[in-house]
Amino acid sequence: LMKFYTKIVAIICIATIFSCTTKSKSKIIYKTETLEIEQITPNVFKHKSYLQTHSFGKVGCNGMVYVANNKALVFDTPTTDEVSNELMNWIKNERNANISGVVVNHFHEDCLGGLKAFHDKNIPSYATHKTIELAKKDIAVVPTNGFATKLELTLGNQKVMTQFFGEAHTVDNTVSFVESEKVLYGGCMIKSLKAGKGNLADANVNEWSNTVRKIKSAYPNIKHVIPGHGKTGDTDLLDYTIEMFQK
Repeated sequence: LMKFYTKIVAIICIATIFSCTTKSKSKIIYKTETLEIEQITPNVFKHKSYLQTHSFGKVGCNGMVYVANNKALVFDTPTTDEVSNELMNWIKNERNANISGVVVNHFHEDCLGGLKAFHDKNIPSYATHKTIELAKKDIAVVPTNGFATKLELTLGNQKVMTQFFGEAHTVDNTVSFVESEKVLYGGCMIKSLKAGKGNLADANVNEWSNTVRKIKSAYPNIKHVIPGHGKTGDTDLLDYTIEMFQK
């Protein structure tokens, strides 16, 4: 009987170790001084570039790339045109994909600082009408295609939903959900674990938690969450953000 229990315990331990070692499959697959690319799922990647800020110093800024059927969608540009070109070259050369469009999460520089590089290659860009309106006040290059609150883009038969759920980090922030990969790109609205509140200059802190709750309810099968800054995680990032801005 003791041998039987010993075997059971051993099996449980091995299973636990295996699950722990296989839980996180993300890995850095490209890295230079200006750009880092992390594979989140077989078809979804996080791109990270850097922005020098007055209040927070040098900040790593995330975006997302989704590749399917030799086509790609980019969510938020790198912070400069030079790094946008670096990202586009990687997509073309390493993923053998043509970029179908770029989606801008909100009007801040860490979302569209490198947008001109995409426009120079005649790649269409998308953002809410509100984002375009706000971007025109500060930045010369603005997204070319506007939508009200919802945008559905497809790569082959795979679709990506981008939607405005409410005010939070800014009055125009959206999120994008890759249904087939169960990946949510939350942008700066969603905080990485242990992160602070960040830039609140254009925020609505009173609605922030309510907005994130709506997102969590709309997409109950999320497995991966990419925040605007910091490490990728799961729905714990949504809960952490809700709690942070809870009244």
